[in-house]
Amino acid sequence: MPVDYHIHTKMCGHASGEMEEYAAAGQQKGLQEIGFSDHIPMYFLPAGERDSSIAMKDEELDTYVRRVREMQEKYYPFPIKLGIEADFIPGMEKELMEVLKRYDFDYILGSIHYLNGWGFDNPSHRKEYDKWDLYELYRVYFETVKKAASSGIFDSMAHPDLIKKFGFRPDNDIIGIYEDTVREIAAAGVCVEVSTAGLRVPAGEIYPHIDFLKLCHKYKVPVTLGSDAHLPQQVGMDFRAAIAALKSAGYTKVVTFTGRNKNYYQI
Repeated sequence: MPVDYHIHTKMCGHASGEMEEYAAAGQQKGLQEIGFSDHIPMYFLPAGERDSSIAMKDEELDTYVRRVREMQEKYYPFPIKLGIEADFIPGMEKELMEVLKRYDFDYILGSIHYLNGWGFDNPSHRKEYDKWDLYELYRVYFETVKKAASSGIFDSMAHPDLIKKFGFRPDNDIIGIYEDTVREIAAAGVCVEVSTAGLRVPAGEIYPHIDFLKLCHKYKVPVTLGSDAHLPQQVGMDFRAAIAALKSAGYTKVVTFTGRNKNYYQI
């Protein structure tokens, strides 16, 4: 089994389990390495408005980094990487970089969970979809993905079509939106994450859609692999399906990172 670079712990506020449990699960499943990637503090909101059930508190980030370093020592020579998942909010790039530059991450996952303040992947906010023309929603979402990729902040775009999480899909053909997005990602030299988390939600399919993934291969976009585990038993979950999708799209390798430098692992 290859690597799982999208693993959360109880530190993000909405996952369960200690780091040791996730590391042990990765070893038991035969993964070559894992990476922790808990959610960065909500830098884009005033301190009093931040939700500790969604992301780490500011004062917890130092502890998170220290704990991952401890795991690296404890489980050596099993490779454990220090990652982070960071929300991209247009116009807040400087504030995000101020937080990230304090640490020597192995990789930074970029993600889009908010569109103009709407947490579109939050089940309690699903009714907001009714207010949108879905083609326009997808266009706006993927424009944000393009901005994130071209920002130079991230190493890989996590669950790149998360907007489909609840199964809302436009009737129109969106292959053109996919291709414009992939071109931008390719030009930026950023990876795309293949995530099995989509199989555990109403979307019922891997992130990203196979057509998007095939375009990534066409434009030579490297890929990372993640489960988006929020429970120890979800580490490496459904990776056989992910590898099958990767191979059907033409991929033979996934990317690993050390100190934000790419390496490649044969699948």
